[in-house]
Amino acid sequence: MSDASPPVSDGCAAFVASLAHAAPPPLPNPALLGVWHALRGEWERAHDAVQPETADCAWVHAALHRDEGDLPNARYWYGEAGRTAATGPVRDEYLAIARELLAAPG
Repeated sequence: MSDASPPVSDGCAAFVASLAHAAPPPLPNPALLGVWHALRGEWERAHDAVQPETADCAWVHAALHRDEGDLPNARYWYGEAGRTAATGPVRDEYLAIARELLAAPG
């Protein structure tokens, strides 16, 4: 397994494939970096990545707190993101966030 990931340029499939690499690929924003670490189970790294005050980072921040079971904190961050609180598996939410952010004009 290589330590370097190829750049994510072909959508969510390449993003998910990059999870097998030791380091994240070049990503267009900190919210995607947070999702990348979250999907690898690296909660602290994910949380650190989403500290910038953007709506996208707040969305990932919400999912992270939902993932750890801190629902009041998650609700706060969903509000900051302008999003409705998610339900269902948190992994599905992380993947939905990644799909949306990867599809956004950049």
